[in-house]
Amino acid sequence: MSNTDAHKDEGKLMPGVNFSTFIVSIGTSALMYLGELSAPGAEGPKKDLAMAKHTIDTLAMLQTKTAGNLTNDETELLRQLLYDLRMKYITATSA
Repeated sequence: MSNTDAHKDEGKLMPGVNFSTFIVSIGTSALMYLGELSAPGAEGPKKDLAMAKHTIDTLAMLQTKTAGNLTNDETELLRQLLYDLRMKYITATSA
């Protein structure tokens, strides 16, 4: 099975692994740290702004390191994801 195929893991259908699903997964972690989503099994959302910033910075590093090697769709997804997360971070730190 290739990395881009969907597969079953512990009885759940998991999406295939590709760059887009990878960065969306990291973005989801940032949303949890921003208090926008609850972590799996958590009672509710909790903010950890230091980890949110670290996660956003990680995505920015990936953007720099992969420049010129992504498809147009991947480039746009990463650009938009970073923009949205940065705006949410600014809002969270301004409150």
